[in-house]
Amino acid sequence: MTKRTAAKYKLDRRMGENIWGRPKSPVNRREYGPGVHGQRRKAKLSDFGIQLRAKQKLKGYYGDLTEKQFRRIYTEAVRVNGDTGENLIGLLERRLDAVVYRSKFVPTVFAARQFVNHGHVTVNGKKVNIPSYRVKEGDVIEVREKSKQMNMVLEAAVSQERDLPEYINVDQNKKVATFVRTPGLSDVPYPVMMEPNLVVEYYAKN
Repeated sequence: MTKRTAAKYKLDRRMGENIWGRPKSPVNRREYGPGVHGQRRKAKLSDFGIQLRAKQKLKGYYGDLTEKQFRRIYTEAVRVNGDTGENLIGLLERRLDAVVYRSKFVPTVFAARQFVNHGHVTVNGKKVNIPSYRVKEGDVIEVREKSKQMNMVLEAAVSQERDLPEYINVDQNKKVATFVRTPGLSDVPYPVMMEPNLVVEYYAKN
């Protein structure tokens, strides 16, 4: 098991939820946390604990972003007009690695980050290898020709684990996706409940 995969499954168990909705998640077999103390009765969380957990879950979902990265996105969400929680979700979903994952070009958000990093993706015909690159409405994201027959890409396309969201138009045969619009919380097909309002509360107090 790779370090990346181990970290992913450990996050699932720590949260006690299958946050990516994957059939191999250990939470499907046992819901208690990792480690020798994992089966102890769970203490009731404080308001701070609930807010922290919501932040860790959302941050983890997008490939376990660093605190610095995540806080920078939150700060930008505050500056934009409108609901900060909705803005936060919109900014996260506009990350190139998130769009590649949503388009089912790869099986996981961790794979999406690596896929972009290794130069397998173009945006409007130009190679982009920065996972945090922010796409705009109307941008066309495509898997490079030499990468379209990779086993990972072919397997992800036929996977029944995830549905394609309405805010991205995808042609799986050509491996081309168009980012139609910035989504709100209710548009994003999370397998578990995400609570960006609690994330906003967390940062407002800390």
